[in-house]
Amino acid sequence: MKLASYKDGSRDGQLVVVSRDLSTAHYATGIATRMQQLLDDWNFLSPQLEDLYQTLNHGKARHAFAFDPKQCAAPLPRAFQWADGSAYINHVELVRKARNAEVPESFYTDPLMYQGGSDDFIGACDDVVVPSEEFGIDFESEIAVVTGDVKMGATPDEALEGIRLLMLANDVSLRNLIPAELAKGFGFFQSKPATAFSPVAVTPDELGDAWKKGRVHLKLESVWNGKRVGLTDAGPEMTFHFGQLIAHIAKTRNVRAGSIVGSGTVSNKDWARGYSCIAEKRAIETIENGAPKTEFMHFGDTIRIEMKGADNMSVFGAIDQKIVPLHPVVAKPAPVEEPVAEPVAESSDAADAE
Repeated sequence: MKLASYKDGSRDGQLVVVSRDLSTAHYATGIATRMQQLLDDWNFLSPQLEDLYQTLNHGKARHAFAFDPKQCAAPLPRAFQWADGSAYINHVELVRKARNAEVPESFYTDPLMYQGGSDDFIGACDDVVVPSEEFGIDFESEIAVVTGDVKMGATPDEALEGIRLLMLANDVSLRNLIPAELAKGFGFFQSKPATAFSPVAVTPDELGDAWKKGRVHLKLESVWNGKRVGLTDAGPEMTFHFGQLIAHIAKTRNVRAGSIVGSGTVSNKDWARGYSCIAEKRAIETIENGAPKTEFMHFGDTIRIEMKGADNMSVFGAIDQKIVPLHPVVAKPAPVEEPVAEPVAESSDAADAE
């Protein structure tokens, strides 16, 4: 099943069911109006939405309409929790190697994770608004899951059973703000602005054989300013699967329905696959040449993040965004020169009058 939240002027949007090929949609009105409502009562509501989904896919839904990703908010426009991990240890190894730092042994057995802001997610086609280019603007191409209720102390296998939906994420980072924040010892805050998610969230069964043991075995494409910079394989090199990430959160507390858990930057040891964030590219350049040369993003840059299935069809729709300033510079109009009047020859009558 594929689901989205259409913008309707409210904070939570309107829940819609989207066809498998992302061509049509249908409001879920009468079953559920918001995504969180569905997650709170999943066992009762999801079978009804599945029926609507099948009807839509067969072209028999009476009030279907053309699906438009630009009308989508994030599938969950706001959530009770957004926790992002760093499940691809290769990314950690590269970044640390670039600054001649060792990776602690605990990083291979206990996942890194931070708590991000969850009150103001943005849609897949919304602009990324940043106060200054000097902050070091970077995209991060990731996968995320949305959970149902997961009890405290859940095992990784039990946590996997709590996954309701999967999405893509652009977890924007402001790299030049990160060092000072981490030096304080409390982790990211200002360096992590609003996260964007794919237009559509899908149930795990939509992935078919690509969903194995808490990992998505498909390639994640990142296109920066129209150029593909990454086609990373999201499956085999994910050190910690989503069940382990969720169980990490649930070690000391309950995880409630509507929590979102991210994978961190998808990363591969084979550098030929490209990169899912600029920081990793800069780390590779530093390792190879002693210094980075790739700049971070500028205002006007675009980033497109997408994942296709075995049938070469988009699974989640694409995150397709532009970087814009918080206060756009408005060009002042050029001054208009007043036309100079041509001198009028005096008549003989006027001369006579003087």
